[in-house]
Amino acid sequence: MSQYQIAVLVGSLRRDSYNLKLAGALTKLAPQEVAFKQLKIDDLPLYNQDDDANQAESVKRLKSEIKASHGVIFVTPEYNRSVPGVLKNAIDHASRPYGQSAWDGKPAGVLGASIGQIGTAVSQQHLRNSLAYLNMPTLGQPEVFLKVDDSFFDPSGAIANAESRKFLQGWLDQYIAWVRDHLGGQ
Repeated sequence: MSQYQIAVLVGSLRRDSYNLKLAGALTKLAPQEVAFKQLKIDDLPLYNQDDDANQAESVKRLKSEIKASHGVIFVTPEYNRSVPGVLKNAIDHASRPYGQSAWDGKPAGVLGASIGQIGTAVSQQHLRNSLAYLNMPTLGQPEVFLKVDDSFFDPSGAIANAESRKFLQGWLDQYIAWVRDHLGGQ
């Protein structure tokens, strides 16, 4: 059994999403003591505070999976210079009702991929603002703003370029150390 369970939220529902592929490629770089679980967010209803007292089963499942994790990685595209609505919806659901946030204290990592030149930088900044409010200590460095195309991943889903793979391995190693530090070195 893996020592560290990391929840992964992908901010895109697109079947061929670069961010979905990036989340999959990260799992190929993980050491044995780390297990990733990609959380399902496409079945969540739109957040409505009126439902806080009677949350949908999909919301309860999401909150339970987050609470069971040692950390959370957000892999997100950028939509209109911000966080995709589906990701923000998941964040809102898991933070409510007030005082019962599943996010509280979970060490976070943020990265993203885009075909654009700024590679999700603005989306990540918006996300970091929300994570700060949710009391999620978030890895600040290194930052990961990837400009990708179809050649970024090999046919197996791994990162094709050795330099990019090395960079992402370094990021993942830093993130795992970040989680370990926040768990008191366990």
